[in-house]
Amino acid sequence: MMDKIKEEIRVTNGRYRLGYHLMTKGGWMNDPNGFSYFKGYYHMFYQYYPYASEWGPMHWGHARSVDLVHWETLPIALTPGDMESGCFSGSAVVFEDKLWLIYTGHHYIEPGDPESFYENQNLAYSEDGIHFTKYEGNPVLRMPSDNTKHFRDPKVWQEGDVFYMALGSQAADGLGRALLYRSRDLKSWEQVSVLAKAKNLKEEGYMWECPDFFRLDGADILLMSPQGLEPDGDRYRNLNQTGYLIGTLDEETHTLTHGGFREIDCGHDFYATQTILTPDGRRVMVAWMNAWDSPMYEKADGWAGALTVPRELRVVDGTIRQSPVWELKQLRQEALHDGNLECGRTYDVPRTSEVLLAVQDIGEGTLLTLTDGTHTLTLTPDHACGRFVLNRTTKDGERAAQLHELTHMTLRIYIDRSSVEIFVNDGVLTFTERIYFDADVRLTVHTGAAVGTIYALESESNQY
Repeated sequence: MMDKIKEEIRVTNGRYRLGYHLMTKGGWMNDPNGFSYFKGYYHMFYQYYPYASEWGPMHWGHARSVDLVHWETLPIALTPGDMESGCFSGSAVVFEDKLWLIYTGHHYIEPGDPESFYENQNLAYSEDGIHFTKYEGNPVLRMPSDNTKHFRDPKVWQEGDVFYMALGSQAADGLGRALLYRSRDLKSWEQVSVLAKAKNLKEEGYMWECPDFFRLDGADILLMSPQGLEPDGDRYRNLNQTGYLIGTLDEETHTLTHGGFREIDCGHDFYATQTILTPDGRRVMVAWMNAWDSPMYEKADGWAGALTVPRELRVVDGTIRQSPVWELKQLRQEALHDGNLECGRTYDVPRTSEVLLAVQDIGEGTLLTLTDGTHTLTLTPDHACGRFVLNRTTKDGERAAQLHELTHMTLRIYIDRSSVEIFVNDGVLTFTERIYFDADVRLTVHTGAAVGTIYALESESNQY
């Protein structure tokens, strides 16, 4: 009850505020939730604490958009109460002309002990997509007997007249898994199967957060964020990872036959994805553009966290590729450069910009540098080991991934004041980074024959 009389925190300095990414108007943000389409608007909810720039009792912040680019901030959709210590992550579906939110109720048992809790699944609904009422019959799903206390992040979708739910879980044996449930009314749920489960802690983790299950280009995909993976060379370098299992769903057992876990982004600042099937049939993904071990320097200014640009997914040669949604092109204000880029020459790039490059005959050494003079990001092909390496001037600054073709490539780079998102070879690889530029950026290509376009992008248009 105390939160209701607190004053929402305000931003005190705009130095790192993003120009076209979704963020709060003040306060803490983490996971995207409830990505949905209802009555002519895309709706985006997110884990939110409005009273400080630190994680706190989780609310659901809310924004909507007609184009996935320009977002209107709406009133808080969910506030913890009725014994809930937090409204944790979940999803949204349209049913009976209402927008339904399915979320995890997080409940502390012993005051002052963050590890003493239980979790269950709950509903809220809205007729206008703005004002929400919690269902009086909550909770609609309680933890099964073969589970630990980790039981959260429901992703619900509809097939015909049946709703399905993929739910993140930790089995009683301590291994992460995704459970599959079904319902005809969103209120009464039955377990269908263990959709997939970790083989061991080292390779697949102790808890699978934010599961999302869908079929795309003939493949069945479980997208999720496993906790507890151990670093393995260039892989799994963050505190927690995000990636996917790809395979085939057995229609009788409702279990996923799949290959190994694959990271979906290779950068420092990417976690807790959520997707939507858009009205025109695209599978579009967003993620929290931070991670639990990110420094998040904007905390000093009264806010923390943002979401990535929306990315369209497709499956090519058995792997997911990502492309910025086409709607982002409307952000382009002016082409500042269009043509060849001379090796070694410095090009000025605004702090809100898009860079498109095609580079041939790439040699040894650094390929590209982005810097404001203090903060620097470099991209370097490692021809000997078949790696593509990103480095930024921070502690633990290196991230890298295998890439078969290193002598020529395409790069699409979105720069937004304190973030950089990099799409390599039409999204074969992506790197998502928070890097806190203090001034306009200088771009230099150091090797190869490069041709490209540098666009100045619309700024400070993401929320109103």
